[in-house]
Amino acid sequence: MSSSNESIDLERVYGILGYVFRSPELLVKALTHSSYCYEHGMKYTENNERLEFLGDAVLDAVIAEELFERLRESEEGDLSRLRSEIVCETSLLRKSAEIGLNDHLRMGNGEANHAADGRKRALYADAMEAVLGAIFLDGGWEQVKSVILRLFENLIDDAINGKLISDYKSALQEKLQADGNCNIRYVTELEEGPPHDRRFTVSVSNNGTVMARGSGYSKKSAEQDAARNALSSMKLS
Repeated sequence: MSSSNESIDLERVYGILGYVFRSPELLVKALTHSSYCYEHGMKYTENNERLEFLGDAVLDAVIAEELFERLRESEEGDLSRLRSEIVCETSLLRKSAEIGLNDHLRMGNGEANHAADGRKRALYADAMEAVLGAIFLDGGWEQVKSVILRLFENLIDDAINGKLISDYKSALQEKLQADGNCNIRYVTELEEGPPHDRRFTVSVSNNGTVMARGSGYSKKSAEQDAARNALSSMKLS
């Protein structure tokens, strides 16, 4: 992760992405978090949030088109489920970590040194989307499509082959129902932190017995984390 005193190694990021920007300032903006702008007195519009918004839509469209073409017999519901698995925060974080993009995100010192791991994961996933938005603006649809399909090839294949699970709550429910023993309940046990940085701790129980706990920056993400931990503990046992 780039500190507040480091510049981005553009050539290295070009190598990671397999794409060379005609307008490098777009890539710099895509890798600049709002906390960095705040600490350096930069304009709000110099952070990556608008590019993240654009990249989210571009990624969604590219993955939707790819699934539509590859799975010609699949129904709309199945296509939507697979798309959501590929473009979710967990998958974006996995891809950002795989290609080493996380090391180049510019954050303010306060955010870099004190933000909880869950929040940092969200920022890395957001940066992945912002970079895709920047590529779209810099090179157009065909260029960003090519980058996405190359970088996300393994995630797309895993999703199609049933190896990519992002909805852990549904997976846990299906597992317990298959065993004939399903009475799941999620309970929010703890809320901490200021309103803009609230963190939730949730427990998941089955038939009154707590299976696992999870945490996240929303109740939904904490529930998914708890379900994921419950599935992991079931596999270990």
